[in-house]
Amino acid sequence: MKRIILPVFAVGLLALGAGCASKNYVKQQTTPIINKIDELDVVTSQTTHGIRDLDQRSQQGIQGVDAKAGSADQKALAARQQADQAQQLASTANSGVNALTNQVVNLDNYHPVTEAAVHFGFDKAILSAKDKQQLDEIAEKIPNVKGYIVEIEGRTDSVGNPEYNYGLSQRRADAVTQYLVSKYSVPAHKVFIIGLGKDAPVEENKSAKGRAENRRVDVRLMTNSLESQNAESQAPPAESEPTPPATANPQR
Repeated sequence: MKRIILPVFAVGLLALGAGCASKNYVKQQTTPIINKIDELDVVTSQTTHGIRDLDQRSQQGIQGVDAKAGSADQKALAARQQADQAQQLASTANSGVNALTNQVVNLDNYHPVTEAAVHFGFDKAILSAKDKQQLDEIAEKIPNVKGYIVEIEGRTDSVGNPEYNYGLSQRRADAVTQYLVSKYSVPAHKVFIIGLGKDAPVEENKSAKGRAENRRVDVRLMTNSLESQNAESQAPPAESEPTPPATANPQR
């Protein structure tokens, strides 16, 4: 009996050993596969996150490009508008230059319509109330004069440095110009300004009266229109008082 049990027990042990060996073998074979699957899951997850990050960066990049493109379009539009404005200003300036050139070329054809002299204090370039009244009288005639220009000559007396006097005569002429332009909207291209300093005195500078007379600006309203010239020449003379009838000399 014992001889029979021992072989059976041995067979059982062999079977059990064989089963354990099979499980270990399967475990050894499947573990690397499971590990590979886990690694594949990790790589897949990382790849997914990478794709998402790349997509976000791509979208941000596209938005940035769109924003830059929009900004570039706005800058291009602004530059175009500025170019158009510059062209308009250039055209306007060119027209003014052409008009001024024609006036200078034909300057000899102008003749005075009316003129006045405004005087200044010593070393002053400020218009007095009387000066402004004289300028008002000239400016009020401008709308009725065709093809006009305004000639403005600044002067000084002989006292002081010649260079300083040139600047002073120019400031006096500028004061007259500023008054006419600001109050009566006289176009700048219609005004001819020159500062003569002490080079062209109206009176001799030997006396206080003569020096006071030279501290002045001469203003002339001129025209090249024959119509204006004829209107001036055909203006009725000022009425004069009737001459009393002649009486016989009484006999002495």
